[in-house]
Amino acid sequence: MIKGYSLVLAVLLAAAAPTFAQPPPQPAAQAPAGQGVPWSSLSGEQQKLLGKFGGSWSTLPPERQQALARGSDRWLAMSPEQRGQAQQRFQRWHSLPPDQRGALRDRWQRFQSLPPDQQNAVRQNFRRFKQLPPERRQMLRQRWQNASPMERQQMVQRAREAQQMRRMQAPRMQGPMRGAPHAPPPQRPRR
Repeated sequence: MIKGYSLVLAVLLAAAAPTFAQPPPQPAAQAPAGQGVPWSSLSGEQQKLLGKFGGSWSTLPPERQQALARGSDRWLAMSPEQRGQAQQRFQRWHSLPPDQRGALRDRWQRFQSLPPDQQNAVRQNFRRFKQLPPERRQMLRQRWQNASPMERQQMVQRAREAQQMRRMQAPRMQGPMRGAPHAPPPQRPRR
């Protein structure tokens, strides 16, 4: 039996997009849900980046305005290397057939519907998966792809059970240092 079934979901997400491994940054121009983002609330850099939308900004749906504001905020916070990687992912995305893009959108929506603690667990599993040797990652991907729906369900169940066992075996918080046993105080020399 293969160790690391907790990586099953990470295997799925690894095929989707590496951005799952990072918590989303908070946008500078954030409007309440359903409300648009005023053009004037965007920074000068954002307005320059989104310049082609400037004349028609007020006609865009509020959700589109929010998405563009968040995206421009993330873009401006990226290093040149990160921007290059983002452009490559964008090109790969557009080269996918529509059915694969739809499947990835569904996965993303399922991920976003998870509670924050489960999203963090997925991100941690994704990070662990990315740290595995390439051969091991490929083997896990193939195993998942070749599995029947019932086998996949069993893999997920075993991963959940293994994760629960690890939680139960984790050292409990003790004293000022988590999991560290209390050491007796040092002996003072006698006079």
